[in-house]
Amino acid sequence: MKKYKIVIDTNVILAGLRSINGAAFKLLELLDSEKFYLNISVPLILEYESIISRNIDKLAIDEKDMTDFLDYICLVGKKCSIYYLWRPYLKDPKDEFVLELAFNSESDFIITYNKKDFIGIEKLGISVLTPKDFLQLIRK
Repeated sequence: MKKYKIVIDTNVILAGLRSINGAAFKLLELLDSEKFYLNISVPLILEYESIISRNIDKLAIDEKDMTDFLDYICLVGKKCSIYYLWRPYLKDPKDEFVLELAFNSESDFIITYNKKDFIGIEKLGISVLTPKDFLQLIRK
């Protein structure tokens, strides 16, 4: 089975930390499973931290748990640098750094619940999947 390279959008991280019942949580459980490569960058980790911090009162974690979780992602993720920018490519400028990471890391997929935000990236050889769709793909 092919080991895919992925970038996980912030909305999936937040959904996985909100509920243990969904596909996002199941994906987070597999971060260190050797089923895929998780690509990360400094801007993405800072985005994760910002979004989690703003929503921490809605999550079943505290500040220490958040720090431990982000440290874990930094440990298991493959660190990638962004050497050039594609901006503007997407409708929402806030998603550009996710696309840049996916392109520079030669990722196969961006995993997100907001597929419409990444319309047109298949021209760059990157596909967009929901966590559920990606889990189904890697279980084949």
